[in-house]
Amino acid sequence: MRILLANDDGVHSPGLKVLYEGLRGLGELSVVAPDRDHSGASNSLTLNRPLTVETHPQGFLSVDGTPTDCVHLAVNGLFDRPFDRVVSGINTHANLGDDVIYSGTVAAATEGRSLGLPAIAVSLVNDGHFHYETAARAVRMLVEKEATLALGPRCLLNVNVPDVPWDELAGFQVTRLGHRGRGEPAIPMTCPRGKKRYWIGAAGAGDDAGPGTDFYAVRHNYVSITPIQVDMTRHEALDSLRHWLEADD
Repeated sequence: MRILLANDDGVHSPGLKVLYEGLRGLGELSVVAPDRDHSGASNSLTLNRPLTVETHPQGFLSVDGTPTDCVHLAVNGLFDRPFDRVVSGINTHANLGDDVIYSGTVAAATEGRSLGLPAIAVSLVNDGHFHYETAARAVRMLVEKEATLALGPRCLLNVNVPDVPWDELAGFQVTRLGHRGRGEPAIPMTCPRGKKRYWIGAAGAGDDAGPGTDFYAVRHNYVSITPIQVDMTRHEALDSLRHWLEADD
């Protein structure tokens, strides 16, 4: 089995290194990651310039582009042999609910899935203890499963792991995405040249975060596993939209 590892925190991220060590022995591992932190990059693809690839210790490759660039290049040009799956992470913080819209970690997995490969995005619900080994062990268990998982086209797994030692996990739960409340206001500041600047405010707390959601699972020390898809169509709204358009005919 050939596994492509990517992330959005950059090639030097401790989570990526722990993931690499945690998956050793499962097959041939290749790492292609951004040369710097690209958190929040979502599915952006660099189309206005060529990309540079550099080699690092252990054979890790970095790209001066986005997480999506990394997976796209890896699958479509950097290697002669095909991959069997993509694993993206371990992200330094949670990717719960609406976070998946912005997440570069999820975007890297999405690109792998869009290119026809089974994909997993894994994030640590970080509360300051940095138990990356717990997240790596959880992913290894998922990759090692011999039974075939049929998720359908353009579908991937979004995995969030509580920041606790392995023995303190309550187990695994299949979940749906919850939703966050409104984010915090932007934070104004003045740069040394006297110009006004703004920091994007912190993400909102869980709003739709009850039983069955990813928020609820990790809050109770469960590994949350959510199948997500690229199709963002609100299928339930199609009929009402048609009726609305036809109302004045």
